[in-house]
Amino acid sequence: MGIDYSYEIFVPARNVTRALTELAALAPTTRPRPPVTVTLPGGDEIVLPFTSHYESGPVDCSTGGSLDLDTTIMVGVDDDAMREFAQPHDWERAERGKIPVGYVYLTVRCASRWHPGYASLDFTAATTGMSLAFERSASVRAVFTGLTAASGGVCCVLDTEEATRQICWLNGEPTRETVPGPRFADYPALAASWPAQEP
Repeated sequence: MGIDYSYEIFVPARNVTRALTELAALAPTTRPRPPVTVTLPGGDEIVLPFTSHYESGPVDCSTGGSLDLDTTIMVGVDDDAMREFAQPHDWERAERGKIPVGYVYLTVRCASRWHPGYASLDFTAATTGMSLAFERSASVRAVFTGLTAASGGVCCVLDTEEATRQICWLNGEPTRETVPGPRFADYPALAASWPAQEP
């Protein structure tokens, strides 16, 4: 079995549409499949350049719960980890020095179990090679911390299937803390540091 590393972003629940719009801007400009139309809680409808379970039909999440998307994200080949990850065929779809990384499997949870009023976007690498790029590449980390910031998110965490997880972004600032760690004993303690939100 391979390894399945992931980045998880936490955003105010009202910002899910904003987060998905920002994510769509990171997708390749050309795509082989039609887009998917998603209806989110509150009735927002958004067209995304991805698939859901490899299908392009409409997805209704208006009652909450979760949303699964198969995403592809453009990442700059700016460090050794990304140069090692990049394959010759990736350069055929390169755009402005960036190559497509995908599938990255995304699960959007409209309500986080850690804090009322927050949602989470959990991005899981599809292969061991991609997982290693998630862990080692500053370019990949910058994509996810940048998405957190652009979405009005409060936290971005890297999960490398270890007992501790790396906190990459917290309350508007990049960081290199861990959970559990000296400052946060567990996820509830981490979530307690986020600004209050209406449930």
